[in-house]
Amino acid sequence: MKKIAVYPGSFDPITNGHVDILKRGMKMFDEIIILVAYNPNKASLFTPEERVEIIKEVTKNWENIRVDSSAGLLVEYVKNAGANVIFRGLRALSDFEYEFQMALMNRRLDREVETVFLMSGYKWFYTSSSIIKEAASLGGSVKGMVPEIVCQRLQRKFAELKGTKP
Repeated sequence: MKKIAVYPGSFDPITNGHVDILKRGMKMFDEIIILVAYNPNKASLFTPEERVEIIKEVTKNWENIRVDSSAGLLVEYVKNAGANVIFRGLRALSDFEYEFQMALMNRRLDREVETVFLMSGYKWFYTSSSIIKEAASLGGSVKGMVPEIVCQRLQRKFAELKGTKP
């Protein structure tokens, strides 16, 4: 039986830390579904459709990767996708507390769904989508922290928001 994992996140935007976790996860699972989870009540820089498009571009040459989006209950999505593993990356202790709570809730909702954590590579401990967006919004370079397509999309998005050209 294929080992299918769902890697959920907001990915607003996807970072090289996410990419690192994905590459390492591909050694553990036969297929990974990158799930752009979104909350319609939460403000995001990129729409869910834009995030899916960006991730598809980043992963276009990778095998056994699917990209999808959902605003529903994660454990339901996992079951409907034919998976039984939620795959998550951890950067620091602050991530662990939240992720541990979520893993326990998901386990309570469906005992067949397991959560697997992978520690972030040391280069990416400080990297988060929020910090990257903040730096990029102020004109800072985020090259090397995100895939090149993300750099371009961030520049374009912030130029649009400011009413200027990238």
